[in-house]
Amino acid sequence: MTYKQGDRIALVHTTDPHTDLKPGDEGTVHRFDAALAQLSVNWDSGSRLSMLLDDGDEVRPA
Repeated sequence: MTYKQGDRIALVHTTDPHTDLKPGDEGTVHRFDAALAQLSVNWDSGSRLSMLLDDGDEVRPA
């Protein structure tokens, strides 16, 4: 899937054990690097955690 700046997404799952983000949390795509499968997200909670889509993180359209 391709993401563009401004897309709204919701968290399905993250492998990061240190985040307070929970499934269903929503955010706005800041940047998508297809080569790295890295999705930079400005989460509504204030978090800036990036999603590593090839490493088990999963999002869906909000």
